Amino acid sequence: MTTDFHRIKRLPPYVFEQVNRIKAAARNAGADIIDLGMGNPDLAAPKHVIDKLVETAGKPRTDRYSASKGIGGLRRAQANYYGRRFGVKLNPDTQVIATLGSKEGFANMAQAITAPGDVVLVPNPSYPIHAFGFLMAGGVIRSVPAEPNEDMIRALERSVVHSIPKPIAVVTCYPANPTAYTASLDFYKDLVAFAKKHELILLSDLAYAEVYFDENDPPPSMLQVNGAMDVAVEFTSLSKTFSMAGWRVGFAVGNERLLAALARVKSYLDYGAFTPVQVAAAAALNGPDDCIREMREVYRKRRDALVDSFSRAGWDFPAPNASMFAWVKIPEPFREMGSLEFSKILVEKASVAVAPGIGFGEHGDEYVRIALVENEQRIRQAARNVRRFLETAEKTLHNVVPLAARG
Repeated sequence: MTTDFHRIKRLPPYVFEQVNRIKAAARNAGADIIDLGMGNPDLAAPKHVIDKLVETAGKPRTDRYSASKGIGGLRRAQANYYGRRFGVKLNPDTQVIATLGSKEGFANMAQAITAPGDVVLVPNPSYPIHAFGFLMAGGVIRSVPAEPNEDMIRALERSVVHSIPKPIAVVTCYPANPTAYTASLDFYKDLVAFAKKHELILLSDLAYAEVYFDENDPPPSMLQVNGAMDVAVEFTSLSKTFSMAGWRVGFAVGNERLLAALARVKSYLDYGAFTPVQVAAAAALNGPDDCIREMREVYRKRRDALVDSFSRAGWDFPAPNASMFAWVKIPEPFREMGSLEFSKILVEKASVAVAPGIGFGEHGDEYVRIALVENEQRIRQAARNVRRFLETAEKTLHNVVPLAARG
């Protein structure tokens, strides 16, 4: 049997897995690895959400197949959240779909709207599913700058002029994974106008909408722009907001025609999340928001500890304004080796795991992504480990052989 499957050949090796193998080997050898690589929340889900799950589970009615697009109560809860948070009115029957996390929603939207050879404009660096969801669907990716400013708009204009065939969609993600960039409402206004002018679809990943550190400047929704509903779908998730990453509850909201296409694809693929999970997710959205403020404060303290301790360790660290990540340049002596080899060396020499920037696109190869998924004490310990490594690296750099070269 051939192993050259067409769709698999379009996917590069998963670079994060290479770091994971080094990390697992080090742990098996007894090393205490401080893992700041994967954006996997370590906080507990809110108690009232867990209580609702326990209350609902184990009943014949809720153990049955659920609804592919989400139970009505959950879709209404998401619509109400958008009304409270963004002032955006959504019809829960036609403008809201519950997904198995935003990642699944994004991938299935790509399947729904992409024909072979269709061009999609994606920021580089960006979260992998933003590009590879379309590649798996047979599309073609054209990269644009990731920072939401005039340079990005000009790059989009050039892409529309020079791409054959003309692009069908633009992907955005703000607050951004991995770069932590944030977008203003004025930027979204320009983007919506651009999309309407060129008849493009806008797909906005808003999974980190509630992880921000300036209480006076919460990240906006693209759908707040007049006319955005004509061209845009936005994806959100409970993973970071309520520390429910493993529950796999997300949403797609916005344009009815696009959501109808997504609903049709999903109807062939799944019966929705386990009903008690959906009921508990509705309780999260409908419940008190104290837990959201507490989550933000935890990440704020971790961010401050990260920036302070790693800067003292000799690594230049800009402070992110949002998201649960810092996006930082590799220290100069190591920059030429690239982010993957540097990430491997950090595991081996400093017992610290980070995510190599190359995993988010070739324009990320001078960077690593560091997640705020350990407590302040562990973050400061990671910084001490890194400091010892950097202090000795200049003397021993000629002995630091990339791990890939060692077999």
